[in-house]
Amino acid sequence: MATPDAPGQRTATTALGQRLMAAALALPLATPPAQAESAPERGVVALKYLDYLDSQPGADRIRVRAPSLRVLVPLPGATGGVLGGDWSVGGTLTSDAISGASPAFHSQVLQKMRDERHAVEAELTRHLPHGGVTFGAVVSRESDYLSRGLSVLARRESEDRNTTWSAGLGVARDSISPNNGAFERDTKRVVDLLAGVTQVMGTHDIVQLNLAHRIGRGYFSDPYKVNDNRPRRRDSSTALLRWNHHVEATQTTARLSYRYYTDSYRIRAHTLGLELVQPLPRGWTVSPLVRLYTQGAASFYVDADPANDPFPPNPPDGAEFFSEDHRVSAFGALTLGLKVARQIGPDWTVDIKFERYAQRSAWQLFGSGSPGLAPFDARSVQVGVARQF
Repeated sequence: MATPDAPGQRTATTALGQRLMAAALALPLATPPAQAESAPERGVVALKYLDYLDSQPGADRIRVRAPSLRVLVPLPGATGGVLGGDWSVGGTLTSDAISGASPAFHSQVLQKMRDERHAVEAELTRHLPHGGVTFGAVVSRESDYLSRGLSVLARRESEDRNTTWSAGLGVARDSISPNNGAFERDTKRVVDLLAGVTQVMGTHDIVQLNLAHRIGRGYFSDPYKVNDNRPRRRDSSTALLRWNHHVEATQTTARLSYRYYTDSYRIRAHTLGLELVQPLPRGWTVSPLVRLYTQGAASFYVDADPANDPFPPNPPDGAEFFSEDHRVSAFGALTLGLKVARQIGPDWTVDIKFERYAQRSAWQLFGSGSPGLAPFDARSVQVGVARQF
């Protein structure tokens, strides 16, 4: 199946990088003095369901329905044997049903597709007085894609517990066997590296900086796209700066973030995000968010040419690499979202999250957009319920 635009379609390659980054981004909602790393006192079981749909004028594209089950269990108190000290173990099961249509080039010639993705993620954490180590594994399978990966993330606190350093490593190997018979089998290998620091600046502020680097070798083209031949090497670097500020008078927490991304395709991307977390009476919490994104085009991107319609433009003469995939074009995007959650008693939490995404070539801030691309929109709704035990 073609790799869709939906966020629910993730291989272990990207899941590993996201796991490392998410674990390193574990800033508290408020900003009390940093606490020592310790195993959670209670277990958690959480069920979430995602419904995602994207579209362009006159046509829906990709629909994803994705239930997931997450379990986290503390294993404290063991003093002997292999699991000496405080540990926790967790796992996530995800099953995505993907259907709809994906463009063969730019935003044209929608081709029907349908597939399922089943993924298992597991983690084991050793909690130490001033830090901890988390070991992770993930396997993701689709009809034409198998991805497996391992990761490790270490955290270390300073003696005053106001500074936390983190470092992570992830490795993944993917096997690609396209259903259209473009080739029999190919592979992709990825290594993720991460380093970060979190600093408590006072009673109301926490600042965090994470630096990530990815080394990729193997098959990065899309076998379901017309005129798509990308380099067999893709390296990328990411810098993420976050600031959490807590307003005591209203108990509001503002989460501001800026992310810079660059890769060997010569894509440069900027993301600016703001989320407000506002507690309300009777256990309610409301969290609106806004996210701005812009990226430049890959060096080998072939722009749309309306004069060639309904046929794809030919790659430049002598070009070694080329792609007419809108995801490597220059564009800008806006995301608006709202999450509402409620704590029901000491054990239960329910939440619902809605996001609306709009992407336009004219919204890019760097490079020239592709005026031949149709506007792209998406919406997602996620509901969840969690219970502590």
